[in-house]
Amino acid sequence: MKAHRLILAAGLAVACTGCATGLNSHQKAELRQYEARGQAVQEKNPGTGAALGLLPGGGSFYGREYGLGVVNLLLWPLSILWDPVSGHDAAEAINYHATKEHLRGEREKELSTLDSNLQTGQIDMTQYTLEKRKIDQKYGIN
Repeated sequence: MKAHRLILAAGLAVACTGCATGLNSHQKAELRQYEARGQAVQEKNPGTGAALGLLPGGGSFYGREYGLGVVNLLLWPLSILWDPVSGHDAAEAINYHATKEHLRGEREKELSTLDSNLQTGQIDMTQYTLEKRKIDQKYGIN
């Protein structure tokens, strides 16, 4: 009976692990570009997420994956095989989405200022077009 529960719990953990919100290869490359340009927002430290994954459910809880954290808590110490990776990947995903949202907001502010300058006659359409291109390049829109 105990072995049956352990197998059921392990199956549940494997099923939940597939629900983890890691980044795809394109998103990882995009995050690396933001980091290289100094634009990345770091809400969570991936190294901390991985280290906390050695504790019962720690990596998942740190990465805001509470359901998986409970499963990993119940399966500890077996969960140390996958929870450090889950904690690392979740922290990266949080940072990626925080960066995208931050940059979206910054771009919108700059475009709003640019639009105001055009409307008030501080710049002409040629200057507007040049400045908009610079903003688009700054935020990775080609």
